[in-house]
Amino acid sequence: MPILELETVSKSFGALVVAEKIGFSVEPGEALGVIGPNGAGKSTLFNLINGNIGVASGIVKFDGRDVTHLSPMQRCLAGMGRTFQIPQPFERLTVYENLLVSAAFGAAKSEHEVADACANILEETGLIDRANDPAGSLSLLQRKRLELARALATQPKLLLLDEIAGGLTEGECNQLVATIRRVHQKGISIIWIEHVLHALNSVAERLLVLNFGRVIGIGQPAEIMASREVREIYLGMEV
Repeated sequence: MPILELETVSKSFGALVVAEKIGFSVEPGEALGVIGPNGAGKSTLFNLINGNIGVASGIVKFDGRDVTHLSPMQRCLAGMGRTFQIPQPFERLTVYENLLVSAAFGAAKSEHEVADACANILEETGLIDRANDPAGSLSLLQRKRLELARALATQPKLLLLDEIAGGLTEGECNQLVATIRRVHQKGISIIWIEHVLHALNSVAERLLVLNFGRVIGIGQPAEIMASREVREIYLGMEV
């Protein structure tokens, strides 16, 4: 049974169509990459999946359950975690306190119950040395790591990563990809929006291509990147 299924999901704002009959599924433990030019509807897709935007038509199923009309919080409690393009931690709280908040509310547990798990996540994401520092003092890479750590603290079955490698140096990107790969190896399903293709292809087993709110291709990375239509749309040039 797929961990996530979208069945002809559509959404528009007036005359602007941002999602047009999107349908695909993600298997348990699979990593799916999502690519497309700016404005293709990638972040909108995530908003439809996690409930930040309601669908106009279609069905969203998560872990075998229809979650189409559930709130983002209800979907989080069901096991859906997400990062955002621009990390916005609680800057006056420490790194560790940020995780406690995410874990306690996102997994509906007490701070005592999640304390050890939060420490383990900080170790896993390379933030243990900054545990007692204010989140507002972190570098961009560390904020990206904290964004990932906060999502992991909710104990997700499915992790939505929204351009988490954007703005990083090559070395920083490699460090973050290594962390994501370790997370994936634990069996967590991942959907990852990313423009840094070499990072995405090192983790994703399949790629989904969006353009103007429509799925124009889904398949193995080599197959997708060899497609003439995909290269023309994604690269913005005739091939």
